[in-house]
Amino acid sequence: MRSRLAARSARLVLAAVAVTALAATTTACDPKDNGAADSAAPAPSSTSSASSSTTGGSSDSDSSSSSSDSGSSGTAAGTDDATKDGYGQSCGTNDLDFTVTSESQAGGYYLVTAKAKSGITCYLDTNTPTVSFGSGTDGVASPVGQGGEDPIKLTGSTAAYTGISPKTTNDDSGKEFENVIIATTEDDPNPAELKLPDTATVDKPIVTNWTTNASEAVPRIV
Repeated sequence: MRSRLAARSARLVLAAVAVTALAATTTACDPKDNGAADSAAPAPSSTSSASSSTTGGSSDSDSSSSSSDSGSSGTAAGTDDATKDGYGQSCGTNDLDFTVTSESQAGGYYLVTAKAKSGITCYLDTNTPTVSFGSGTDGVASPVGQGGEDPIKLTGSTAAYTGISPKTTNDDSGKEFENVIIATTEDDPNPAELKLPDTATVDKPIVTNWTTNASEAVPRIV
């Protein structure tokens, strides 16, 4: 790693010398200007700049600090991952893997299971998922307040559950859908569209809160 940084620094120095020599042959410049230009040469990235700043001093100092430089690089990479969209402490929809099963209780409902993707640890900070069938307002599921653990930490095999009842009316009305849209928050930029195990007739749908107990995710109108 340090040999690559040293090689990169050497290339930057040679490039700066070449630029300075070219400028000297085309126009007369104050030596102070050349010094300012050299000092103002931009670093290729913040990581490279930070790493280059630690390469000054004696070779003994470089050798003794190699292990600490390596640790700093690991921390920076972790920080970058934590700041990506949809990643970090709060679970974004694209942090999660979902499965949908059809259940027969309470007149029939869909049980959605959510788990963090491999290598991700996050929290479901919002108690109730945003669920809709299609893009119309009549397909938006109303929360019924059942279940609910806030927040839920998802990592590894830990799962969270929510139950969706697509139809709560007792007549033959409703629209048919083969997919359901789910998001961890109302403003999540990456909602997931999940294939249903069967075609759902939708009319005034409801949804439960997230819970770690699947038995608490049976949607009922209270």
